[in-house]
Amino acid sequence: MSLSPASGIGRFYKHSAKIIRFVRLGCTNRPFYHIVVMERRKNQHQPVIEQVGSYDPLPNDFNERLVALNTERIRFWLGKGAHISDPAAELLGVAGLLPIHPRTYMTAWRNRRKLAEEQAEAAAAGQSESVSASASA
Repeated sequence: MSLSPASGIGRFYKHSAKIIRFVRLGCTNRPFYHIVVMERRKNQHQPVIEQVGSYDPLPNDFNERLVALNTERIRFWLGKGAHISDPAAELLGVAGLLPIHPRTYMTAWRNRRKLAEEQAEAAAAGQSESVSASASA
């Protein structure tokens, strides 16, 4: 007598859609992420198939954000047809494993624009101070 796939014999599990995504761990105000492979329909607190990396988004003393990736296993799961969530795709793009995600370009553009505006404001404030100092002298 054969068992149905819903009984947990692994047939459904073998063919179900997989996804590479973040699972949030850590404490309040101190997030830490595991990069995992799991079934696409499960939420992040369900058991995972495999952990393929970790990511610490908060900078350490040297202003570094720590990332550890098992690139061999990530390539294996991508070859098996696993999907990738957008945040994981951004991180893997910055790491050089995938093409750079378009959102990464947009974030860099916004940061450069914001920095240029701040520098222009600081220069304008410096000029106005020098003009007022020379006028009072």
